[in-house]
Parts: sequence; C-alpha cells; structure tokens
Amino acid sequence: MIAKERAVKLVEALLAEERLTWPAPVRELAICDVEEHAVGWLVFWNSAEYARTGAMGARLVGSGPYLVDGSDGSIYHVPAVTWLTEDWQELYLRQIKGVRRLDPLAASVRSLANSAGAVAAMTHLRKQAPRLSPSAAKDYVMAVRNGAEPPEELARLTRAEQSCVRHFIETLTGPVL
Repeated sequence: MIAKERAVKLVEALLAEERLTWPAPVRELAICDVEEHAVGWLVFWNSAEYARTGAMGARLVGSGPYLVDGSDGSIYHVPAVTWLTEDWQELYLRQIKGVRRLDPLAASVRSLANSAGAVAAMTHLRKQAPRLSPSAAKDYVMAVRNGAEPPEELARLTRAEQSCVRHFIETLTGPVL
C-alpha cells in the first residue's frame, strides 16, 4: 500500500497544477483530510482558506474527494454525489479495476439446487428475478450449481434496473510506480 505521505504529495502536486484553472479568488487549494480505505487513500481537499479557518463561506461545495489507488498511486476523482450516495468503493472496483460484482442470488440458488434440485432452484430464482425467462433461469442454475458464478448477462437480469443516471469515477492520473 502506498504510504499516506506519498498519497498526500501526489494530490498536492495535482492540486498545484489544477489551481491554475480555477477562478482567481480560489487559486489556493489545500488538503483538509485523508482517510485510509481498502482500495487506497481518500483525500479531501478544498480552498486553502477553508482548510485553515473552517469558515463555511470559504468552502468549495460539490467537488468530491480524490482517491489515490493504494497499489499504484493513480488518482481518481470521486464525485461528491457518488461519495455521499453510492458504494463508491464497489463502483471504483467495477469501473476502474474491472472487478465483477458478485450476484447476491447465486449462493441461495446454488444451495437450493444442491439440496432441493434444479426445478426448485429455478422456481426460487424466477420469483426473485422475474426478468429471467425459464430458459435463462435454467442456464443460470446450471452455471451456479457446481460453484461457478452466473454469466454476467444473466446476473444483470437479477439486479434491479437502474432508473437514474449512474455516476462515474474519473481517472485523473495514471500509475506512478
């Protein structure tokens, strides 16, 4: 894991570059807080005046923290709305690292298939995920019965449909190691 001090220096260097693009009254940016997480360091930044005084009138609102990846030092912007309302770490792992989300139904379907049979597992699955056709439910059960994860195209049908726009984590810098 990259050391906290290294993460802070990386973000300070990025802020030094970014300050040139900010409007004149807010050209001084500073780090306010740093939190360690499983995926790296979440670095909160704001105006230097807010960092020094805590004056709410000096606070920059709506930007969100930067994530310094703990393994390679890459820096990502985690939008405030994402950080406050979503599981940003799961989103980061999926979007940036390509880690596939586990299907929460797989374990129960697997257990049911092995104890009560494929038909019982398919019935349970279709009650939980009505968007799966009987044929798709059969394919799902056959895939998970022996311990595998279901194909993503089937697992996607077991999740609630997204009704709102998903937020994205933006890559700011690449690996530094």
